[in-house]
Amino acid sequence: MTTTTVETSAPVTEQRAAPETRRVRRRGENGRLTTLASHGILTVASLIALFPIAWLVFLSLGPDKDDYLHPGGIWHKMTFSNYSFVLQHTGFFDWMKSSLIVSLGTTAIGVMVAATTGYAVSRMRFPGYKKLMWVLLVTQMFPIAVLIVPMYQILSDLQLIDSYLGLILVYCSTAVPYSAWLLKGYFDTIPFEIDEAGRVDGLTPFGTFFRLILPLAKPGLAVAAFYNFITAFGEVAFASTFMLDDSKYTFAVGLQSFVSEHDAQRNLMAATAVLVAIPVSAFFYLVQKNLVTGLTAGGTKG
Repeated sequence: MTTTTVETSAPVTEQRAAPETRRVRRRGENGRLTTLASHGILTVASLIALFPIAWLVFLSLGPDKDDYLHPGGIWHKMTFSNYSFVLQHTGFFDWMKSSLIVSLGTTAIGVMVAATTGYAVSRMRFPGYKKLMWVLLVTQMFPIAVLIVPMYQILSDLQLIDSYLGLILVYCSTAVPYSAWLLKGYFDTIPFEIDEAGRVDGLTPFGTFFRLILPLAKPGLAVAAFYNFITAFGEVAFASTFMLDDSKYTFAVGLQSFVSEHDAQRNLMAATAVLVAIPVSAFFYLVQKNLVTGLTAGGTKG
């Protein structure tokens, strides 16, 4: 009896000793199907985003102004003649100089004004500090068509028509309100104890701002700088209205010189657009490390 019992119970023991091994999915780990689907969606989105840029570069290689109507023929006659024509026979370098002066000036002045405004509203409690931010927000409600006439009158009274400074001030008036809101949200995430430590060390409010707060706010400043730069670099209405001298045209206005009353030289416009994108891409490369951090940090108050 004892022998029979041991023999019959042995297989049961062996079955219990060999449990099924199943891989446990960790928290935050996606399945294979989910990973493939997300990669596929990201790939399609990337292609959609890159297609207009690739198409613009492709059209810029066509020598004829009507090649955009028959893009298939560009493959057999690609050339860089459009680029050489733009660089040698147009005011491209004058446009570049004007665009950089206006864009960098707007970035420097606009970011400094927005940073001091955002810091003051974030840290100081003076009468009307909440209304100040709402007034800045209301200024964004007016379209450019409504603002051109009064701004032209103001610049005319100040003798700033057809001057870089006048155009810089106009762009600052449109870029500073948004930048101030952006930086105010970012300054809210910086602990107030840092300001108190600066006062204990004998720093003035300006010393605390420049020596302690600004170094910590580099991501937010990078986002504000990029926004100010893009606002000034690609704007057309103000630049074409307030700048009268051809040599002071910015890139956005210079592109209009390829459009006549009855025709448009689209091949030259495409080549110029590609060349115009180079300074913007360079500026983006310089600030891209801080862009993502700056865009997300001001979303919640720490």
